[in-house]
Amino acid sequence: MTDTTDRTLSRASLIRTAGATGAGLALGGLLKAAPARASGLTKGDTDILVAAEIAEALAVTTYTNIIDRAPFFKRIEADDQGYLRAARQEEMSHYALERSVTGTPSPFTTFYYPRHMFHDARTTLNTLVTLEDAFIAAYLVGVRNFSNSDLRVTAARIMGIESDHRTLARVVAPGVAKRDGGPIEFVKGIQGVPESVDPPNNNGYERTLKWTRIDQAVAALLPFVDKTAAQKAGFDTSRAFRFHPFTPKLPNQLGAFHGFGG
Repeated sequence: MTDTTDRTLSRASLIRTAGATGAGLALGGLLKAAPARASGLTKGDTDILVAAEIAEALAVTTYTNIIDRAPFFKRIEADDQGYLRAARQEEMSHYALERSVTGTPSPFTTFYYPRHMFHDARTTLNTLVTLEDAFIAAYLVGVRNFSNSDLRVTAARIMGIESDHRTLARVVAPGVAKRDGGPIEFVKGIQGVPESVDPPNNNGYERTLKWTRIDQAVAALLPFVDKTAAQKAGFDTSRAFRFHPFTPKLPNQLGAFHGFGG
Protein backbone atom coordinates (compact mmCIF):
# COMPACT_ATOMS: atom_id res chain seq x y z
CA MET A 1 0.00 0.00 0.00
CA THR A 2 1.32 3.44 -0.89
CA ASP A 3 1.75 6.39 1.42
CA THR A 4 -0.96 8.16 -0.56
CA THR A 5 -3.44 5.42 0.22
CA ASP A 6 -2.46 5.54 3.88
CA ARG A 7 -3.08 9.26 4.05
CA THR A 8 -6.64 8.91 2.77
CA LEU A 9 -7.48 7.10 5.98
CA SER A 10 -6.28 9.75 8.40
CA ARG A 11 -8.80 11.65 10.47
CA ALA A 12 -7.40 14.98 9.32
CA SER A 13 -7.73 13.99 5.67
CA LEU A 14 -11.31 12.79 6.13
CA ILE A 15 -12.30 15.97 7.95
CA ARG A 16 -10.60 18.15 5.31
CA THR A 17 -12.43 16.25 2.59
CA ALA A 18 -15.74 16.79 4.32
CA GLY A 19 -14.94 20.47 4.71
CA ALA A 20 -14.10 20.77 1.04
CA THR A 21 -17.38 19.12 0.14
CA GLY A 22 -19.19 21.42 2.50
CA ALA A 23 -20.39 21.13 6.06
CA GLY A 24 -23.88 21.75 4.74
CA LEU A 25 -23.68 18.53 2.73
CA ALA A 26 -22.53 16.58 5.77
CA LEU A 27 -25.60 17.43 7.79
CA GLY A 28 -27.96 18.66 5.11
CA GLY A 29 -27.22 15.74 2.81
CA LEU A 30 -27.09 12.95 5.36
CA LEU A 31 -29.46 14.12 8.05
CA LYS A 32 -32.06 15.89 5.95
CA ALA A 33 -33.50 12.44 5.40
CA ALA A 34 -34.03 12.00 9.14
CA PRO A 35 -37.40 10.34 9.71
CA ALA A 36 -40.30 11.67 11.63
CA ARG A 37 -39.38 11.22 15.27
CA ALA A 38 -40.72 8.32 17.25
CA SER A 39 -42.57 9.24 20.38
CA GLY A 40 -40.25 10.69 23.00
CA LEU A 41 -37.28 11.30 20.70
CA THR A 42 -35.83 14.78 20.34
CA LYS A 43 -34.49 16.09 17.03
CA GLY A 44 -30.98 15.56 18.43
CA ASP A 45 -31.78 11.95 19.33
CA THR A 46 -33.06 11.30 15.83
CA ASP A 47 -30.01 12.85 14.18
CA ILE A 48 -27.71 10.61 16.21
CA LEU A 49 -29.79 7.51 15.49
CA VAL A 50 -29.91 8.18 11.73
CA ALA A 51 -26.15 8.71 11.65
CA ALA A 52 -25.76 5.46 13.61
CA GLU A 53 -27.97 3.61 11.12
CA ILE A 54 -25.79 4.80 8.25
CA ALA A 55 -22.65 3.76 10.14
CA GLU A 56 -24.04 0.32 10.96
CA ALA A 57 -25.13 -0.25 7.34
CA LEU A 58 -21.57 0.67 6.33
CA ALA A 59 -20.17 -1.73 8.94
CA VAL A 60 -22.35 -4.62 7.76
CA THR A 61 -21.32 -3.95 4.16
CA THR A 62 -17.65 -3.86 5.14
CA TYR A 63 -17.70 -7.14 7.04
CA THR A 64 -19.82 -8.84 4.38
CA ASN A 65 -17.34 -8.00 1.64
CA ILE A 66 -14.30 -8.95 3.71
CA ILE A 67 -15.87 -12.37 4.24
CA ASP A 68 -17.05 -12.78 0.64
CA ARG A 69 -14.27 -11.06 -1.32
CA ALA A 70 -11.03 -10.64 0.60
CA PRO A 71 -8.47 -13.30 -0.42
CA PHE A 72 -6.71 -13.10 2.95
CA PHE A 73 -9.91 -14.06 4.80
CA LYS A 74 -9.70 -17.69 3.66
CA ARG A 75 -6.13 -18.00 4.94
CA ILE A 76 -6.48 -16.59 8.46
CA GLU A 77 -7.13 -18.81 11.46
CA ALA A 78 -10.61 -20.26 11.88
CA ASP A 79 -11.20 -18.34 15.11
CA ASP A 80 -10.28 -15.08 13.36
CA GLN A 81 -12.73 -15.91 10.57
CA GLY A 82 -15.28 -16.52 13.30
CA TYR A 83 -14.65 -13.06 14.77
CA LEU A 84 -15.37 -11.41 11.42
CA ARG A 85 -18.52 -13.45 10.89
CA ALA A 86 -19.76 -12.68 14.40
CA ALA A 87 -18.98 -8.97 13.98
CA ARG A 88 -21.16 -8.91 10.86
CA GLN A 89 -24.06 -10.36 12.84
CA GLU A 90 -23.53 -7.91 15.70
CA GLU A 91 -23.41 -4.86 13.44
CA MET A 92 -26.62 -6.00 11.75
CA SER A 93 -28.23 -6.37 15.17
CA HIS A 94 -27.26 -2.78 16.01
CA TYR A 95 -28.74 -1.57 12.73
CA ALA A 96 -31.99 -3.47 13.30
CA LEU A 97 -32.33 -2.03 16.80
CA GLU A 98 -31.78 1.54 15.59
CA ARG A 99 -34.20 1.09 12.72
CA SER A 100 -36.81 -0.18 15.18
CA VAL A 101 -36.45 3.09 17.10
CA THR A 102 -36.49 5.47 14.12
CA GLY A 103 -39.05 3.47 12.17
CA THR A 104 -37.20 3.95 8.89
CA PRO A 105 -34.16 2.44 7.14
CA SER A 106 -30.82 4.10 6.55
CA PRO A 107 -31.14 6.82 3.91
CA PHE A 108 -27.82 5.64 2.42
CA THR A 109 -27.30 2.06 1.27
CA THR A 110 -24.32 2.22 -1.10
CA PHE A 111 -20.75 2.83 0.01
CA TYR A 112 -17.29 3.64 -1.36
CA TYR A 113 -13.91 2.50 -0.09
CA PRO A 114 -10.20 3.27 -0.51
CA ARG A 115 -8.44 1.79 -3.50
CA HIS A 116 -7.42 -1.86 -3.05
CA MET A 117 -10.05 -2.37 -0.35
CA PHE A 118 -10.96 -6.07 0.04
CA HIS A 119 -8.00 -7.08 -2.17
CA ASP A 120 -5.08 -5.84 -0.10
CA ALA A 121 -5.08 -7.06 3.51
CA ARG A 122 -3.27 -4.03 4.94
CA THR A 123 -5.64 -1.57 3.29
CA THR A 124 -8.62 -3.60 4.44
CA LEU A 125 -7.54 -3.85 8.08
CA ASN A 126 -6.46 -0.20 8.24
CA THR A 127 -9.86 0.78 6.92
CA LEU A 128 -11.69 -1.56 9.27
CA VAL A 129 -9.90 -0.15 12.32
CA THR A 130 -10.48 3.38 11.01
CA LEU A 131 -14.21 2.70 10.85
CA GLU A 132 -14.34 1.08 14.28
CA ASP A 133 -12.46 4.09 15.73
CA ALA A 134 -15.11 6.35 14.20
CA PHE A 135 -17.99 4.21 15.45
CA ILE A 136 -16.60 4.22 19.00
CA ALA A 137 -16.27 8.02 19.01
CA ALA A 138 -19.71 8.44 17.43
CA TYR A 139 -21.44 6.34 20.08
CA LEU A 140 -19.61 8.33 22.73
CA VAL A 141 -21.29 11.39 21.21
CA GLY A 142 -24.54 9.57 21.88
CA VAL A 143 -23.50 8.89 25.47
CA ARG A 144 -22.80 12.61 25.80
CA ASN A 145 -25.82 14.00 23.97
CA PHE A 146 -28.78 11.61 23.98
CA SER A 147 -31.72 13.10 25.84
CA ASN A 148 -32.44 10.21 28.20
CA SER A 149 -30.58 7.58 30.18
CA ASP A 150 -32.02 4.60 28.28
CA LEU A 151 -30.57 5.86 25.00
CA ARG A 152 -27.28 6.83 26.64
CA VAL A 153 -26.82 3.41 28.21
CA THR A 154 -27.76 1.71 24.93
CA ALA A 155 -25.16 3.80 23.11
CA ALA A 156 -22.55 2.74 25.66
CA ARG A 157 -23.53 -0.90 25.25
CA ILE A 158 -23.09 -0.72 21.47
CA MET A 159 -19.87 1.26 21.81
CA GLY A 160 -18.40 -1.55 23.91
CA ILE A 161 -18.98 -4.01 21.09
CA GLU A 162 -17.39 -1.64 18.55
CA SER A 163 -14.38 -1.54 20.87
CA ASP A 164 -14.26 -5.35 20.82
CA HIS A 165 -14.27 -5.21 17.04
CA ARG A 166 -11.40 -2.72 16.93
CA THR A 167 -9.27 -4.90 19.19
CA LEU A 168 -10.08 -8.11 17.36
CA ALA A 169 -9.29 -6.56 13.97
CA ARG A 170 -5.85 -5.83 15.40
CA VAL A 171 -5.63 -9.47 16.55
CA VAL A 172 -6.21 -10.59 12.95
CA ALA A 173 -3.37 -8.48 11.51
CA PRO A 174 -0.33 -10.54 12.60
CA GLY A 175 -2.12 -13.70 11.46
CA VAL A 176 -2.31 -12.54 7.84
CA ALA A 177 -0.41 -15.00 5.64
CA LYS A 178 2.88 -14.04 4.03
CA ARG A 179 1.38 -14.40 0.56
CA ASP A 180 -1.20 -11.76 1.57
CA GLY A 181 1.40 -9.29 2.83
CA GLY A 182 1.53 -10.54 6.39
CA PRO A 183 2.31 -10.72 9.13
CA ILE A 184 1.03 -7.18 9.66
CA GLU A 185 2.60 -5.79 12.81
CA PHE A 186 1.36 -2.18 12.64
CA VAL A 187 -2.16 -0.96 11.86
CA LYS A 188 -3.35 2.59 11.19
CA GLY A 189 -6.69 3.79 12.49
CA ILE A 190 -8.54 7.06 12.02
CA GLN A 191 -5.70 9.10 13.53
CA GLY A 192 -3.35 7.95 10.76
CA VAL A 193 -0.62 6.79 13.12
CA PRO A 194 0.94 3.30 12.79
CA GLU A 195 0.21 1.47 16.05
CA SER A 196 1.81 -1.83 17.03
CA VAL A 197 -0.62 -4.73 17.24
CA ASP A 198 1.25 -5.94 20.33
CA PRO A 199 -0.83 -5.69 22.46
CA PRO A 200 -3.98 -5.53 20.34
CA ASN A 201 -5.95 -4.02 23.25
CA ASN A 202 -3.78 -0.91 23.46
CA ASN A 203 -6.33 1.57 24.83
CA GLY A 204 -6.64 2.33 28.51
CA TYR A 205 -9.60 4.58 27.66
CA GLU A 206 -11.73 4.84 24.55
CA ARG A 207 -10.76 7.67 22.23
CA THR A 208 -13.36 10.38 21.83
CA LEU A 209 -11.44 12.01 18.93
CA LYS A 210 -12.66 15.19 20.65
CA TRP A 211 -16.01 14.79 18.93
CA THR A 212 -18.84 16.41 20.85
CA ARG A 213 -21.43 16.69 18.05
CA ILE A 214 -22.80 14.07 15.69
CA ASP A 215 -22.00 16.20 12.63
CA GLN A 216 -18.30 15.60 13.36
CA ALA A 217 -18.85 11.85 13.04
CA VAL A 218 -20.90 12.37 9.89
CA ALA A 219 -18.11 14.47 8.38
CA ALA A 220 -15.51 11.78 9.06
CA LEU A 221 -17.62 9.10 7.37
CA LEU A 222 -18.65 11.27 4.43
CA PRO A 223 -16.16 9.83 1.89
CA PHE A 224 -17.61 6.38 2.47
CA VAL A 225 -21.16 7.46 1.56
CA ASP A 226 -20.85 10.39 -0.88
CA LYS A 227 -19.25 9.95 -4.31
CA THR A 228 -17.92 13.50 -4.56
CA ALA A 229 -16.31 13.27 -1.13
CA ALA A 230 -14.98 9.81 -1.99
CA GLN A 231 -13.29 11.19 -5.11
CA LYS A 232 -11.70 14.00 -3.12
CA ALA A 233 -10.38 11.48 -0.58
CA GLY A 234 -8.82 9.35 -3.33
CA PHE A 235 -11.23 6.47 -2.84
CA ASP A 236 -12.17 4.10 -5.65
CA THR A 237 -15.44 5.42 -7.06
CA SER A 238 -15.60 2.99 -9.98
CA ARG A 239 -17.72 0.72 -7.84
CA ALA A 240 -20.20 1.23 -5.03
CA PHE A 241 -20.88 -1.58 -2.57
CA ARG A 242 -24.48 -2.11 -1.60
CA PHE A 243 -25.87 -2.77 1.86
CA HIS A 244 -27.96 -5.94 2.02
CA PRO A 245 -29.86 -6.21 5.32
CA PHE A 246 -30.67 -9.58 6.82
CA THR A 247 -32.06 -11.05 10.02
CA PRO A 248 -29.11 -11.30 12.44
CA LYS A 249 -28.31 -14.30 14.59
CA LEU A 250 -26.13 -13.34 17.53
CA PRO A 251 -23.45 -15.79 18.69
CA ASN A 252 -24.89 -16.00 22.21
CA GLN A 253 -28.36 -15.04 23.35
CA LEU A 254 -26.99 -14.04 26.74
CA GLY A 255 -25.44 -11.12 24.87
CA ALA A 256 -28.59 -10.17 23.00
CA PHE A 257 -30.52 -6.94 23.48
CA HIS A 258 -33.10 -7.53 26.19
CA GLY A 259 -34.47 -4.03 26.44
CA PHE A 260 -33.53 -0.42 27.02
CA GLY A 261 -33.50 -1.05 30.75
CA GLY A 262 -30.61 -3.48 30.35
